[in-house]
Formats: sequence, C-alpha cells, structure tokens
Amino acid sequence: MFPARCRTDIGTIYALVRVADEIVDGTAGEAGLDASTQRRALDELEAETERAVASGFSANLVVHAFAEVARRARIEPELTRDFFASMRRDLDEVAFDEEEYRRYVHGSAEVVGLMCLRVFLAGRAPTPDAEAVLEEGAARLGAAFQKVNFLRDLGHDRAELSRSYLPELREHGLTEASKAAVVADIRSDLDAARAAVRVLPGDCRRPVLLATAFFAELLRRIERTPAEQLAARRISVPNAVKLALAARWRLLPVGGRR
Repeated sequence: MFPARCRTDIGTIYALVRVADEIVDGTAGEAGLDASTQRRALDELEAETERAVASGFSANLVVHAFAEVARRARIEPELTRDFFASMRRDLDEVAFDEEEYRRYVHGSAEVVGLMCLRVFLAGRAPTPDAEAVLEEGAARLGAAFQKVNFLRDLGHDRAELSRSYLPELREHGLTEASKAAVVADIRSDLDAARAAVRVLPGDCRRPVLLATAFFAELLRRIERTPAEQLAARRISVPNAVKLALAARWRLLPVGGRR
C-alpha cells in the first residue's frame, strides 16, 4: 500500500536491519557462529554500511541499496550507529534496567521509524512544528511495534535467547499488573503515532495506519491473554483478520494534502 515513490526504499531499510538482526538472532547462530564471531560480522556490516553511505558504493547489494536510500533521503549516520549499538547489545546478557531498556528501544526501533520518515519526507519540507510532531510520532510508532514484539516473543526470548527486555519483569516476572503497565505504555505510543499521521504526506498515511492497526490488534489479543500463558504461547493475528483490516483501510478515506 505504500506509494511507488517510497515502496522500494522502505523495503531496502527493512533488508538492512533484517540482515543485522539475523546476525545476532538467527541464521548466524544456526550456522554455528559463536558470539565473538557474530560480533565481528556485525562490526563488519556496520563499517561497510558507513563506507557505502559515505562513498555511494558497496559490493554488498543490500548495503549498496541502503546507501543509495540513505544518501537520497538524508538518513543521518547517528541513526545507523544507534541501530547497530542496540544490535550489538543483544550479543551480551540482556536483563535491562529502565535506562538500558529505553536506550535499546531507541536504537532497535525508534531509529527505524525515523529512517522511514526520512523516506516519506524526501523532497518535502515540513514546517518546524510539523517536523517535530512527525519525529515524535515516527519514533513512538517504532517503539510501540518493538514493545508489542517483546510481549509476543516473551517465551522465546527467555527460553531460546536468555533475554529479558522488559524491566517490569525483573523482580516478579510477568504478572497481570506488569503486563497492564506495558500495555498502557504501548497504547500511549500508538496514540502519539496516530496523532502524527495527519501530518504525513497524504500518500503515506493509509499504509502507516494499516501497520498501526495490525499491531493494535495484536496488542488487543495479548491483553486478553492471561499473563501466565504469554510465556508459553506466541500470540498472532490470523491472516483472515489481517485481510479484513487491509480491506477496511483500502476503502476508508484518509484525508489531507498529498
């Protein structure tokens, strides 16, 4: 549902962050790489990304494509550096306090929302007030998506990766009270993100609202699931519900300038 002008660029951002995530979470470990080798691979990917953004070229096709997007959309190097810092954090023991948690969410999720925003706004010049609203909305939407994932993947993160991202769970684990606190925090992020959508270029509003609707539905299902079951079940949104949401957002008018 993204317009043609930014569809490939959004996919390119996802490709780079997916490769980094696979180094610390997925196929690298399955291939037998230990933590130090994974760290070296991640360091090499970050260095290659920085070189490519500076020069406009990489022999790595994913990195080269990202560099083209970053140069065209003016994605700041601070965003990619913060992203790789969070990915690198996954290679150590994860049991976050509040400060570590917020730093990790910023680097792993908020910066990705900000990268996407740079693509949406390429060639456009919002007012300073509008830009501030958009920056907050993009960051908080990325944060909301990540926090929903923390709740959804709770059992896998603990059992398979020995990670505990949510500081609310450090003392007593997941209870109904701690789950409610995380859910309320996520709802606050989603509300801020929805408020910012009206300031987006018109051709980007519907897909962003649809993505928000998907995660809001997932959050609703997580909220209805007893806390003790979340560690044993991975909650998902059935494909039929996703299709119904997509059909709804295709038909609903999303007003405003383009």
